[in-house]
Amino acid sequence: MKKLIIGLALVVLLLVPAACAEEAQEGGGSYSDSGYPAPTEGGGVDKANGSGEDYSTVVDEERMIVRNGDMSLVVEDINQAIEDITQMSLAFGGYVVSSYIQGEEEEMRGWISFRVPDDKFETALTQLRDMAVRVESEQTSSQDVTEEYIDLQARLGNAEATEQQYLALLDKAVDVEDILNIYNYLSQVRSEIEQLKGQIQYLEKTTSTSLISVSLEPETTDKPLVHAGWSALEVLKAAARGIVAFGQVLGTIAIWLLIFIPVWGTILGIILWRLHKKKKARK
Repeated sequence: MKKLIIGLALVVLLLVPAACAEEAQEGGGSYSDSGYPAPTEGGGVDKANGSGEDYSTVVDEERMIVRNGDMSLVVEDINQAIEDITQMSLAFGGYVVSSYIQGEEEEMRGWISFRVPDDKFETALTQLRDMAVRVESEQTSSQDVTEEYIDLQARLGNAEATEQQYLALLDKAVDVEDILNIYNYLSQVRSEIEQLKGQIQYLEKTTSTSLISVSLEPETTDKPLVHAGWSALEVLKAAARGIVAFGQVLGTIAIWLLIFIPVWGTILGIILWRLHKKKKARK
């Protein structure tokens, strides 16, 4: 009898969320994608299903915005600019995500990506402009993820409530098969909980800090026309080496012709003899 009661409880536990979700769609209740009643910030259900705080108040109080900036700057010294930007991000309580430098002299190019607290976003952009000889391009973008964040929180609350229900059933289960079934459901719910927590943490991180990417190129004005390291003497030496190499090639060809003169001399003699014979016959 106890086994039958536990089995029926599992069936009810699986069917109730789906039925509630359908009722919410028809009656205006708030439910998450997983089919369980959406909880409030305090962990209760929403107002459509009982008591608790409406999530719309959270939306009105504070929006969660992801902000990004992208700039292209001309600077006097790329190495120094990378160092200055790194120190600036640290001073603002941020950090460098990645950076690299490639090329040399006027061909050098640099790129750096860093994060700063969201309230330092505009200040960081201003300081970047001040560092540059000129700003080639600047672009900012923002994305409101408030609804997504609230939805993830609701789904997390539902999943955690479902976990507690399974744990309660587990305490009452005595049959091995029932225990294994409950553990299987618990594993699925806990996997969903971990995924939701990861997504929530990612949104919290990306909205609390702003990402700024900066590409850097050197100022070419007043650069010397001659590449650094150019030397007329070295060019002259290179030309002399070229002449010597060309002479060596000609000498090699001459030696080969001299060695094979019996072969090519005989062939050339036969050709000349036949041409002379044909010319004499025409006369």
